[in-house]
Amino acid sequence: MTLMDAAPPPGLDYYETDLFIPTYRLTEGANGWRLRAAALSVSQGYWTPTRFVQNMVGLLRHGDTWMSTSPMEMESQEIGVRLSHGHVLICGMGMGWAAVNCALRPEVTRVTVVELDPAILALHRDLDLAAQLPEAARAKLHVVQGDAYEYVPEVPVDLLMPDIWLPLMNDGRVEEVRRMQANVQARAIYFWGQELEIARHAVAWGHDLDSDGIAATIARFGLPLIGPAIDDYPSKLRGAARQHMRDRWLPGSVAAAG
Repeated sequence: MTLMDAAPPPGLDYYETDLFIPTYRLTEGANGWRLRAAALSVSQGYWTPTRFVQNMVGLLRHGDTWMSTSPMEMESQEIGVRLSHGHVLICGMGMGWAAVNCALRPEVTRVTVVELDPAILALHRDLDLAAQLPEAARAKLHVVQGDAYEYVPEVPVDLLMPDIWLPLMNDGRVEEVRRMQANVQARAIYFWGQELEIARHAVAWGHDLDSDGIAATIARFGLPLIGPAIDDYPSKLRGAARQHMRDRWLPGSVAAAG
């Protein structure tokens, strides 16, 4: 019997996705970076319940997990990947799976990845995830070393996808995305953890976590965020807030993610 044949524990399903998960060779990189795997684990999603996960791979540094193929990480980038189109600029290489999934989409013409850490760039040169892609998708990928806050693209950007942070949220994130957008001038943006930032600001500003409240909050951000175009976006946003906000609402807010 294989792990795939085994029945999950009562009340838990297996995590499944139709997104492409590259095959990762577990390795040690410079400056403490390393790739490690768990054959079998239990993991909570970004907006979905806890599930049984097989062969989960994580990118670790000094005990911190910066990225993984867990449901939380996959779901927290999924909307941006599925709505990616034209020239996509990704800030933060991570494990590279968002970049390769964008490159696989026929709606995407180019994927530029900006990564500051030379050790991560060296790790990915060694991994060569692009070798796992069809030639047409490989040709779309362009990786450059640079600072996400200073990078100015040579080609107009249709979608900016920043993911450079270790914590799921931080108080300065919206302003940090504004700094990137000032240089990039992307037509659309999807940043990591944006549902939580929308939720905590909406509640602080007296908006409901419904379509109107979300739209009002995004308008106040002054950023061309995508995501609300999908039919169940308010539900996904509220699910993410319920599972991950905990005590990290903005000061003076009343937790209202029900």
